[in-house]
Amino acid sequence: MSVDYDAPRVTPEEEPNVALEELKSDKSARREASPDMDETDLADSFELPGADLSNEELLIQVVPVQADEFTCMSCFLVHHRSQLAREKDGKKYCKECEG
Repeated sequence: MSVDYDAPRVTPEEEPNVALEELKSDKSARREASPDMDETDLADSFELPGADLSNEELLIQVVPVQADEFTCMSCFLVHHRSQLAREKDGKKYCKECEG
């Protein structure tokens, strides 16, 4: 929504009184008018400007889990053992997922 910063400002005393029912009906009308767009359709049409990365390879070094780290079975992130909240049946859970 664009804003006209050059338009004169209206004080709350000068604003017209609008009924609550009118505001609700206006809001529901706006919802009906919006098209239903699928996220995958939007992702397919998005292209990086001037970049063809189809033949590029990512070179990263993968470091295995260290002795003082664990993988949370809820969020599947690797945490330091100080973040361990509980361990149940050999499965470990972090403080963020338990909190």
